[in-house]
This record gives sequence, structure tokens and C-alpha cells, in this order.
Amino acid sequence: MTPTALEPAEGGLLLAAEESLEAFGHDPWWVTLIKAVVIFVFLMVCVLMMIMADRKVMGRMQMRPGPNRFGPWGLLQSLADGVKLSLKEDLIPRGVDRTLYIAAPMIAAVPAFMTFSVIPIGPEVEIFGLVTPLQLTDLPVAGLMVLAAAAMGVYGIVLGGWASQSPYALLGGLRASAQVISYEIAMAMSFVAVFMYSGTLTTSGIVEAQQSVWFALILFPSFAVYLVTMIGETNRLPFDLAEGEGELVGGFMTEYGSMKYTMFFLAEYVNMVTVAAVSVTFFLGGYHAPPPITMVWEGANAGAWPALWWLVKFMGVMFLFIWVRGTVPRIRYDQLMSLGWKVLIPVQLVWITAVAIVRMLVNEGAHPAVTGGVVVAFSVLVIASIYGWNRTVRRQRAAEAAEHAEEVRRMRENPAYGGFPVPPANAPHYGSSVPAEEPRNTPPASTGKREEVTGA
Repeated sequence: MTPTALEPAEGGLLLAAEESLEAFGHDPWWVTLIKAVVIFVFLMVCVLMMIMADRKVMGRMQMRPGPNRFGPWGLLQSLADGVKLSLKEDLIPRGVDRTLYIAAPMIAAVPAFMTFSVIPIGPEVEIFGLVTPLQLTDLPVAGLMVLAAAAMGVYGIVLGGWASQSPYALLGGLRASAQVISYEIAMAMSFVAVFMYSGTLTTSGIVEAQQSVWFALILFPSFAVYLVTMIGETNRLPFDLAEGEGELVGGFMTEYGSMKYTMFFLAEYVNMVTVAAVSVTFFLGGYHAPPPITMVWEGANAGAWPALWWLVKFMGVMFLFIWVRGTVPRIRYDQLMSLGWKVLIPVQLVWITAVAIVRMLVNEGAHPAVTGGVVVAFSVLVIASIYGWNRTVRRQRAAEAAEHAEEVRRMRENPAYGGFPVPPANAPHYGSSVPAEEPRNTPPASTGKREEVTGA
């Protein structure tokens, strides 16, 4: 972060961003309908292609071909799986809350579709003689709408786990609620720096503010934190602790099958598409061509090229999901919470404070030396914090290693160290009429009566 990089954008950026909203709300109903249908079809096709790419790419990473039987090169395998899941018998467990049990998958899927309505795919184009932007709509608070829709999706997961009346599903819902709280805070903080620098909350205005340089470069800490939080938001590996097949069977989806399970599956992949599109809009310049290309090619942002640039960036972020899933192992739940509360949120607090102070100094016309001094001070503070945190982690690991070595030494000296998890011999036998045994060091008391023994 340098003072020159954080200089105010060109004058009137905020006014221009608000004026850009005048392009919305004037389309005929049939144009709006076409845009909505195109968005829905695009999301559904992306889900099918992403499932196939997920399996194919990870197959190549693991030295296997992946699906290759149904359709040419196995491209129809995702469609076949969707049809198979939809045709399975739909069972509803006894004792569940039927209303919430049925509504939960829909609550999880609908917000993901809503978010994509404010994503700009390209500039204004001409459709049947009508000039309209390649975006369904935009709002003065579109950035907050993205956060609100992301937060709403977890309600479907929590309600699905609670309505299932299953301990595994309930634990999965509770994990999802705790996970979304910690990672939603860090994600919102990563957007704050974007809002401060762009001067607007409209998605079209944020894209226009990145014509000269992407926010992923000048606001790299926010971009890095967002990449982590978007994986946590979508419950993807290595953060899929809400499902956790190893310890929770299937988590919040344990009691679901057929079309309801498909809806949860659809919600997860549509969420992936949505957060990838948000990353392109907020940090990767949206539909603008990369700056090096615009320097040598004046027509890079004309015609249909902007939509192509957007698609290339979008596919790159989607590949990142597959790459992380295939290379990073699942972490423990306590590590997941520690990463969110102890690392991501403190980092974002320090970063946003630095951006706010530098922006204020630049806007008030402070001397560049003052701004540079603030940047240097924050850099020193960050380096010192990282060094202190690293020392703390090393001390904790050394203490754990010493404790483990002591445990190993005691077990070697005494094979019975720590005991064995069995009930004591003098405890009454559960489910039988066998009385409790007397202590071994005293002879049993004689009652003169025979005790009934039925067996354990």
C-alpha cells in the first residue's frame, strides 16, 4: 500500500457512480424477463459444468480419468446424476417439522440466485434496438445486498439441521451458524476497504472505479482475506465442517434425499458461482480488460470483449475452488474458528484502520511525507505483530511437544498409565439384577440368603 496508490480517484467518481444508476429501471418488461432467464440458465449451466470440472480436474490431480462414460468425454455425467437424484424416492422422516424441513432447501438456494442480479457482466449493449446494460439491476446499496443475501443462505442450513430432529444434522447446522458468523464478519470487512476506495456501494460504480488498476493489487490484504472467507462461506473443502462426513455422517443434509438433497447441492454450487462473480466485480476489475492489454490495444473494452474478459476471470476463480479442494486437507473445527476470529478479523481491523487513515490524509491534502510515515508505521506494526504471533505459536508447539514426550515416557514406564475405559468392578451392572461387588480388600458380608443371578 503506497500513498500514490491510495490517492483519490478522478473528481466526480461518486457522482458518476450514482448517475450510472439512471441506466437501470427503464427497460421494458420483456428485456428484464430475458435478462432474468439468461441469468437463471447461466447459473444452472455453471452448476453442471462446475460439478463436471470438479470431478475431472481432481481426477487428473489424483492420476485418474474421472467420469468418462456417459456422453462424449463424460460431459453428461452431471446431468445424469441430477436426473438420478430427482427420481429417487422422496422420504420424510417421522417426527420432523414438515414445514421447515421442506422449506429449508429452498431457503438455502434462493438467496444465491438473488445475489447474481446485481453482478455486471459487461457495459451497455444494444438488444433489438434497445440500449441496456448487461446487468439485471443495480442498487445504491448493492454491496450491502450482496452481504445480506450471503447471510440469508445459512438460515436454510440451520433450519434444515434443526427440523431434521437428528443429532448429526443439528450439530451440522450449529457448526454452519458459528462458521458463517466468524467468516461473514471478515468478508464484510474486506468489502469495507473497497467501498472506501471506490466511493460507492453500487456494483457498477465499483467496476468503473477499477478502470486504471484493480483493487486486488492496491487492496491485496482485503482480496486475500476474501478468497479465504468465500471458501468458508460456501462450505467447501477444507472448510466443509458443517457436513463433516468423518464425524457427522452428512451434517445438516443427513436426513435429506431425492429432490431436497439436490436443492442443497444446487445451493452450494450456485453459492460458489455467486462468490466467484463477486470477487471478479469487487477486486478483479469486473468486465474491464487487464491494464497491460489496454495499454497496447485500444479496443480491448469494446464490443463483446468485456463479457469475455469477465468470463475468463470468473473461470479462473472457479478453478481456484477446485485447486484448493484437491490440495488442502480438511482442518479441525477449532482450527477453523481460530483462523476466523484470531487471524482474519484482527488482520482486517488493522488493515481497514490503515486504509481509513491514509484516505483521510490524502483527501485533506496532507504532505506525502506524513502519509508515507503513517504507511511505514503500520507496516512496522504489522511486522512486529507477525513476529510476536510466530513466537507465541512456536512456544505453544514446544509446550505441546514436551507434554506429548512426557506422556510417551510415562506410558513406556507403566503400560497401564492412564487406565482403560471400562467401568469399575464394584459398579452395578446396567440392565441386570446382579448386585454390585464388594471391595476386593474386604470379605463379602454374609446375609444368609442366596442372591439371584440372571447374567449380564
